[in-house]
Amino acid sequence: MNTINEPATVSVLNTAVQEAFVRAIRSRGSFRARGSLEGWIWRIVVNAARDRRAPAVTPVMESTHIEATGAGPSVLREAIARLPERQRLAVFLRYFADLDQASIAQALGVRPGTVAATLHAARETLRQNLEEVEAWER
Repeated sequence: MNTINEPATVSVLNTAVQEAFVRAIRSRGSFRARGSLEGWIWRIVVNAARDRRAPAVTPVMESTHIEATGAGPSVLREAIARLPERQRLAVFLRYFADLDQASIAQALGVRPGTVAATLHAARETLRQNLEEVEAWER
């Protein structure tokens, strides 16, 4: 599984972000102010990252079991990486990009209620997986 710290992944992500901002600048006339500008830009970034993903890459593991490879933040990063794509994106946009649910909904192309349900499911999966790791490490 690729991690965000691998040079190839960082390069792809940097290229996707640069491409997203070029797309945003070129299509700035299409912004309709129905949502936030921030949400509109994040949608472009998410779509650019999806476009850059190699076709041979499959969605992150369907299994929710976490192999304990260490303690602390690395275990949490691994647990987040194993979430389904929509949950992973929602967690990133909420807790790392600090977007509100309406902006996340706009970025992901879903309704705000879907964002709430997605975040709830992601938090529940993370809680269960991290409890399993804690029990396993005892």
